[in-house]
Amino acid sequence: MDQAVLREDMVDGLDHALGGLDEELGVAMRTVPRHAFVEDRPYDNRRGDHAGTDVLAPRTVARLLEALAVEDENDVLVVGVGVGYTAALLAELVGERRVHAVDISRRLVVDARRNLGRAGYDGVLVDRRDGANGLPEYAPFDRVLVEATAVRPPSALLEQLGADGRLVMPMGTPEGSLVAVEAGDPDEDYTVVEEFGPLTLAPLLVEGEQAGGVTRNRTEREDREFAEQGYFAPTGWEQDWIDWDERLDGGRGHHRR
Repeated sequence: MDQAVLREDMVDGLDHALGGLDEELGVAMRTVPRHAFVEDRPYDNRRGDHAGTDVLAPRTVARLLEALAVEDENDVLVVGVGVGYTAALLAELVGERRVHAVDISRRLVVDARRNLGRAGYDGVLVDRRDGANGLPEYAPFDRVLVEATAVRPPSALLEQLGADGRLVMPMGTPEGSLVAVEAGDPDEDYTVVEEFGPLTLAPLLVEGEQAGGVTRNRTEREDREFAEQGYFAPTGWEQDWIDWDERLDGGRGHHRR
């Protein structure tokens, strides 16, 4: 079936499921070719995975963007670019050069840039950063969207909000709730201004936790090496473990068997 027809059906389904989709968001979702970002059944309302990250279902993306409530010519930061689909929708809503995105995974940054370029949104800036630190070189932002769950908004992201800025994220553990917050006064650094119901995404990662990242804790590193052995390993348990100390200190460590 034609991709455009499938896209129309997807948006019609979201409009019904959500009890009415924001008109401008609906136009954006009818315009952005999601198949440029998601290869497997891109117009099904289901989550997926790619390179160690969740690919959000279209309904979840719609909920996030309705909560974000962008306005014309807002400068926007997306924390957790993933495959780049959310950033593309925002490019339709505010203009691609007003959309900035970061991700802690270098692989996802490369893939998102490729996907955005293929879909016609190569003006979106995507950079490899620890999301909790934001993108201070381009601050302030009118809107910040965090596509990950945390106990509270990272202070650096709050500091990068402009006047009347709005940050949206799922907040709280173990069950998250989608909220919009604004920077508060010195006694209380943020204020929850709206709540949009339950939503839990993958946790906001710090450096070393991303797929393919170098884990600093020795036990966690060795546990991960152990988990990758066995039946599917190239040579099995007889091979040497990686000497992480030697690798990280440039060869000064001692080889261990």
